[in-house]
Amino acid sequence: MLGRLEGLEREFADVEARLADPDVFADQDKYRELAKRHHELGAIVSRSTELRQRTEDAETAREMLTDLAGDDREMMRVEAAEADADIARLTSELELLLLPKDPNDGRNVIVEIRGAEGGEEANLFARDLFGMYQGYAQRQGWKLEVLNAVPSDMGGYNEVTFSLAGDSVWTRMKHEGGPHRVQRVPVTESQGRIHTSSATVTVLPEAAEVEVDIDPNDLQVDYYRSSGPGGQSVNTTDSAVRLTHKPTGVTVSMQDQKSQLQNKAKAMIVLKSRLLKLEQDRQRDELSEARKDQVGGGGRSEKIRTYNFKENRVSDHRIGLTIYKLEKVLSGELDDVSDALVQDEQTRRLTEGD
Repeated sequence: MLGRLEGLEREFADVEARLADPDVFADQDKYRELAKRHHELGAIVSRSTELRQRTEDAETAREMLTDLAGDDREMMRVEAAEADADIARLTSELELLLLPKDPNDGRNVIVEIRGAEGGEEANLFARDLFGMYQGYAQRQGWKLEVLNAVPSDMGGYNEVTFSLAGDSVWTRMKHEGGPHRVQRVPVTESQGRIHTSSATVTVLPEAAEVEVDIDPNDLQVDYYRSSGPGGQSVNTTDSAVRLTHKPTGVTVSMQDQKSQLQNKAKAMIVLKSRLLKLEQDRQRDELSEARKDQVGGGGRSEKIRTYNFKENRVSDHRIGLTIYKLEKVLSGELDDVSDALVQDEQTRRLTEGD
């Protein structure tokens, strides 16, 4: 690891020098790219420098121990132990920082929530999940923008699509993709029986403009009138838009905005993100045929997480985590779950050497 750190320290110095070059500053795209790399390397170099210093401190303290006695010896022994603890901490932090980056780190995300199994109760649960992510976004300081929402008859969502922008949004939200299961007494249940329903969450990395190039000839554009609960028309003009990417069959519908132009622009953002994920999945599948799709069939048995109202329980089945504060989680206090999922991913990657 020491040899690799020396190489990164040299790269850091080189990047720092290039950032001071007026020609680089004039090219804002290049400058942003180098500034991002400078930030990444800075976190590594600062810890590397501290690790080197604390290693010297530990060696010096041990050398001095042989010449000391009494209280002085005990003080030096404590100093050596503190240096060893810092060395262990810094080494662990550097191991994480040196792991290969997720190619989607730093991206914003598109989130799609749909009611799956359970009829109208599934749509109501989709609304609850949307509220959970609204609260979480607010707590994280992320910007949330609704791109499309199709309400259901009882105030839930058949589907809702929104974007999230902010620091570490992909790092945390990527773990939310999959079927979410709810166990509770539905408002439609007259005899007080607990039902199990599910909604699916899909998390897509937002595609940059230059990453996905769509040939206009590959695009089918349909216009129609927006509809509300029960299917009734909520607009007198054909403002809703459906985009179909003919080579892949990927379809995106958008009706939440007031004009065709706005709906088409929002639909194009989602379409590009879906196509980016499709290509990333294809590349990943070449390396791992065992990979499963985030959403699966949306069935209740394919859940990644269960929300049990009677027991006030939230269970994430991927990591065996169970906490008993469902109301707080649904209000957006997802930190305990999110932190555990991020930590589990880091541990697995360190163990697997990825």
